[in-house]
Amino acid sequence: MKLPKSAHSAQPWLIHDITSDFEIEDVWSFRTPGAGPDDFPTMLAALRGADSLDDQTGLVKVLFDLRWKIGALLGWDREKAGLGARVSSLRDRLPADIPRGWDDDRMPLKAVYELEREATRELANQTVHTLMHLGWVQGADGDYELRMAVLVKPNGWFGRLYMAAIAPFRYTVIYPALTRQWERAWRMETGR
Repeated sequence: MKLPKSAHSAQPWLIHDITSDFEIEDVWSFRTPGAGPDDFPTMLAALRGADSLDDQTGLVKVLFDLRWKIGALLGWDREKAGLGARVSSLRDRLPADIPRGWDDDRMPLKAVYELEREATRELANQTVHTLMHLGWVQGADGDYELRMAVLVKPNGWFGRLYMAAIAPFRYTVIYPALTRQWERAWRMETGR
């Protein structure tokens, strides 16, 4: 379910300390029936076991395949446009004692950090430097839920145009599919 940006900004998360130059693009919640305050690691384990982008089907697969092909054709995803080249990783902004989290070759976003109730991953290319922040909060029904915030730093006017162009696809195809996938992963991981 889509949430207002304040659902992310009002939380006391580390991410706020290192992203003053990023914009909150999207905030979504994912149902995790029966979840308690200590279940964030269980949710992350469920996500690790969930299908990767390569395993998607239907329109989601078509959209991702199209994006990667256009990116390859126009050079959007070249190494010189990515992390450590065009932009520094947000890992460079963290204190040394913050755990960096897990990387997964099946996922284009790289780990920034992983804490008890939040984790962040990032990706940079010619269009944007983007972050996926996952947070664990108590929902209105008393159960804990996963919240995902997407933060972006567009690369100039082209990055802003790109984000505007893909917005309808994020809201009508990508996020609803991600919601189904992540909620299914939670149920499979926990039997709830």
